[in-house]
Amino acid sequence: MTASCQYHTAKRCYNHAMKSAHTILSHLQGQPQFRYLKRHECYQKYIRLLGEKYQKAIAFVYIKQNTLFVAVRHPGFKMELNYNKEVLKDILSRFALSEKNCSMLQADKVVVFHSKYHKVPSDTDTKKSSTIPHYYELAEGEFEVCTEDAKLQEKFEAIKKSIKNNR
Repeated sequence: MTASCQYHTAKRCYNHAMKSAHTILSHLQGQPQFRYLKRHECYQKYIRLLGEKYQKAIAFVYIKQNTLFVAVRHPGFKMELNYNKEVLKDILSRFALSEKNCSMLQADKVVVFHSKYHKVPSDTDTKKSSTIPHYYELAEGEFEVCTEDAKLQEKFEAIKKSIKNNR
C-alpha cells in the first residue's frame, strides 16, 4: 500500500470512529457521577416553560428534599413569586409528567429566595437599542405660536425644527 492510500484509510477510519458532541454528552449524562447535568438540563427546560417575565426574574432553581428552591435576581420578584407558589408547583408537576427524562423533578413545597450574586439582565446588556424612530413623522411642523414669552417661543421653534428634521 502506498503512503497516500494509508493516509486515506486512516482518515476514513478516524472519521467513522468519531462520535458527535451530542452523543458524547448524552453518554456522560447517563453516568452516575454526571447525573447533575441531566437535572440541570431539566431545570433549564422548566424555567423556559415559565413566562418571559419569570425567566428574567429567576436566577436558578433546584430541588432538595422535595422542596423546589427558586432563586430570584431582585427582592421585588420574590414577593411576586411568593404569591404564585402554587402555579410554580403545578407547572413543575405537569412538566415532570409530560417529560419522561425529567420525571425525577417532584416537589411538595416551594421556597423563593433572593440571590444577591445574580443581577437582573438589563436590555442594554442583551441588545443595543436603537434611538432611530421606526415610524414616519406625520406632523409637518407647521403651526402658529401664539405667545409673547421669548423662551417659550424658542422652545416651540426648536420643536418645529425637530419635526421638520424627522420627516
